[in-house]
Amino acid sequence: MNRDALIWCLVASTAIAVAAVVVLFVRSRALGVKKRQSEAALTQQIYTTEGQLAVSRAELRKHKDEYDSTIREAEQAAEESTKAVLKGAARFLQSLAAEQTTLLDDIQRTYGGHPVLADLLDVNHANAQMARKAQGIAVMCGAPLGRRNKPASVYDVVRSAQGQIRNFHRVEIMQQGGLALKASAVAPVALAVAELLDNAASFSQHDAPIEVTFQRVQSNLCIVIDDAGVSMSDEDRQRATALLSGDITPQLSQLGNQPKFGFPVVGLIARQYGFKVDVTGVSRYGGVRAVVLLPEELWTMEETPPPAEEAPVSSIRRVEGRPQNGTRTMHGLPKRGARQSPIASVPDAEAPAPGPRRGCPRAAARRDAAWAPSSAAPSPAATSTYRHSKGPKTHDCRPVVDA
Repeated sequence: MNRDALIWCLVASTAIAVAAVVVLFVRSRALGVKKRQSEAALTQQIYTTEGQLAVSRAELRKHKDEYDSTIREAEQAAEESTKAVLKGAARFLQSLAAEQTTLLDDIQRTYGGHPVLADLLDVNHANAQMARKAQGIAVMCGAPLGRRNKPASVYDVVRSAQGQIRNFHRVEIMQQGGLALKASAVAPVALAVAELLDNAASFSQHDAPIEVTFQRVQSNLCIVIDDAGVSMSDEDRQRATALLSGDITPQLSQLGNQPKFGFPVVGLIARQYGFKVDVTGVSRYGGVRAVVLLPEELWTMEETPPPAEEAPVSSIRRVEGRPQNGTRTMHGLPKRGARQSPIASVPDAEAPAPGPRRGCPRAAARRDAAWAPSSAAPSPAATSTYRHSKGPKTHDCRPVVDA
């Protein structure tokens, strides 16, 4: 009997254990199903949330792009408006400068012997610098350069650039005859050379020389400007190269409170007219060597008129009572001409020469240094009128990168 009771107890325990296992299995399965349902619901909710987030990001990106586009359009409109105003003001200043130059020319021809002419020459020189500054602003604002109808000697073009900087007396031009610029290249090359000369004069000692030479390299013509200032750092050279190549065109608002139009203007016209400017070289004085490289499309050989037939020396006889002009030596040979002085504009080949000047020697000397030889008033087309520096700088610190 005890044995049967023990068997029944074991059977009951087994049944209870099986029932518990079945219950646990069913409950576990139910929990698994519920877990999977919860995970599916959460996954679906995550997908929905991610979709909504993607839509929100797209809308935010769209609004950001619209905002950036609006800002760019506003900046561009402001830039164009500023350029239009500055261009109009610069053109007005150029017309005033041309009118003033005409008046000064008339005064020169009328009162050439008066001592006050020396002071008027200073006014004329300052007027040329003002016109050059106005031309630089106009070009930076998108105004086109004027164009001549005839070629001009490279020497005369550089002399015109020399006559439009403050410290023109420091510039020494090594003359080389036979080279001329085509009509389309006169104005832009004069603009670039004047800016480089002004940069060289502004950032070197007040008595340091500035040499300009002309070199023919293969089919190219190089105008080389050597100064005695402080050389540039590698960073300055890189930025100057970028500006002079025309790859970077800074906005007017990026030029600073004291805007420097120098290198941006030079780079802009160099890219437009197809020549190159490089300032990475070192001059023989330890300063900066600037090179304006002109391709063969921009320059040509100067046309020299055939020499006039002159009577033999043996046939030249002194005429009694006739005043001698002093243009020949006692042996009948022509005297060497005086050194050419800087001019404010490129003269035309057939422009009439100014009449004889009398009076104050000081006025004559200063007049030869600053007055244009042509009788006509220089127009914006024939005058390189721009400037980027605020005045002469006599220290050796060279912030040559004028961004």
